[in-house]
Amino acid sequence: MKVYISADIEGVTGITHWDEANKEKPDYKVFQEQMTKEVAAACEGAQEAGATDILVKDAHWTGRNILPATLPEAVKIIRGWSGHPFCMVQELNESFDAVLFVGYHSRAGANTNPLAHSMTLDTPLIRVNEHVASEFLLHSYIAAMLGVPVAFLSGDEGVCQDVKTMNNHIKTVAVNKGIGDSTLSIHPNLALKKIRLGVEQALKGDLATCHIPLPEHFKVEIRYKDHAKAYRASYFPGANAIDSHTIGFETTEYFDVLRLLLFVAF
Repeated sequence: MKVYISADIEGVTGITHWDEANKEKPDYKVFQEQMTKEVAAACEGAQEAGATDILVKDAHWTGRNILPATLPEAVKIIRGWSGHPFCMVQELNESFDAVLFVGYHSRAGANTNPLAHSMTLDTPLIRVNEHVASEFLLHSYIAAMLGVPVAFLSGDEGVCQDVKTMNNHIKTVAVNKGIGDSTLSIHPNLALKKIRLGVEQALKGDLATCHIPLPEHFKVEIRYKDHAKAYRASYFPGANAIDSHTIGFETTEYFDVLRLLLFVAF
């Protein structure tokens, strides 16, 4: 079995403040270690389910957060950013049997995580077909485009609820619940047990039920904090200005959406 894991930090257990996600701050080390442990737990669960080929993408900020030596020896890891439109699932392709998301967080504008956002803080809202897009939605559609099932996600309660609205068969583990500018979290060690077991159960289940449906048409809106960035982005081929802070884009090909986001949103 060949498994892909995309890992972020704003949805790991206990994380509450931006200082804890910023490697330049002293609070970061604790959550860097927790992110690494949760990815390692997911890898161990995958191996228990029979996975022999596991690829991990470190998908937070610099792409250099996970401590590689802590992971099982059979695991390969992608660090840094290539610049490919697949972004947080770089190198995902049709050969994988499943994709897992670890440490994912709520979409921009949600009140279910103090660190809720979608891709960057300069683009407060990305809408796809009238839905505010989370990083999960944007990257699960890549899996859908490739025909790879989404087996598992861990993160905050809000993103777990969003996953269930897309496909109720996907296994989720909620480790945090946002309450205003605070979080209510389970114990970090309990999270590791839940993630390990959840991944094992997900991969031993019927993966054929875990596909995300891919829309046939995409209507995208990107709203910026800075009107000058919106003006510039409106000149991307096929884009148009909706108002002083918002651009629109439509296509029937999801890769076109990814190309748009790469050049005007990330």
